[in-house]
Amino acid sequence: MDDIQLMDISTFISSFELSEKLRNSCFLITGATGFVGSKVLDELIKKYSKTDLIALSSKELEVSTILHNNYDFDENYLLNNGCKDVEILIHIGAFTPKSSSDADNIKLTTSNINNTLTLLSSKLPKLKKIIFISTLDIYQESKIIDETTQCTPVSLYGWSKLYCEKMITSYAKKNNIIYQILRLGHVFGEGEELYKKILPLTIKKVINNEEIQIWGDGKAIRTFIYIDDVVQAIINSINLQSSNIINIVGEEKITINELINKIIKISGKNIKISHVETNIPNRNLIFDNSLMKKLLLPEITKFDNGLEKEYKYMEKL
Repeated sequence: MDDIQLMDISTFISSFELSEKLRNSCFLITGATGFVGSKVLDELIKKYSKTDLIALSSKELEVSTILHNNYDFDENYLLNNGCKDVEILIHIGAFTPKSSSDADNIKLTTSNINNTLTLLSSKLPKLKKIIFISTLDIYQESKIIDETTQCTPVSLYGWSKLYCEKMITSYAKKNNIIYQILRLGHVFGEGEELYKKILPLTIKKVINNEEIQIWGDGKAIRTFIYIDDVVQAIINSINLQSSNIINIVGEEKITINELINKIIKISGKNIKISHVETNIPNRNLIFDNSLMKKLLLPEITKFDNGLEKEYKYMEKL
């Protein structure tokens, strides 16, 4: 038992220490202008030299930038533009629906597959690790969702991300590359106001003293994870020495009714709430995040603390 405990502690410590080898690695990051990606890039800049960071982006950033031209480039494009020493690819860039109606857009969701294929077809001779940001939308509803839960997406977006996972897994195994597939849950926090999701939409309504309408009985269960925790999980995954699929998800179960009441409580306002009848059944999403806590994040931000930060942030917009 003592030997097992010592091994676990050693593994835990090593996963959070930045070795000199990793400090000298060269990174290529996609999606560095988005909600998650922009914050990951900020954190990478704090921990690594800017000279070791390259962004594949639609616009110039504060690190070396290669314009992706909508991923219309050949296999030599990255190699010929400064990526010969890239060892770690952090692939965050993707079409992410800003509303439920976008989730089945054929052209936009298919771009996730095509763009990932372009990356995997590119010559990166020193590539040793791929970190791919996926989504909980690849899962079907289950009593408790963990990494072994059957993957049956309910949208084209979910299917596109699952197909990308399969491509990356196959590529990595064929080329003896470590991969981390991080399936992000309901991420919340400063910056998500660009998305038509229940949390930012409700905060906006409360700030504007508008009535809140809840579709259905409001008993659907969600678990949220704060943006800073997601960023830290991605950064920590750089040091994992074996391939993994990990759900990056919260653990505090909360109903839609409870969520809205918490927002109103933070505001200190008297906001009217009404319910709209719907035939759509509740979809409860409850997660087991024990693998994430073991490998990446022993502690995560309390939901109430993150919610208050987001509310105060949006008040100033």
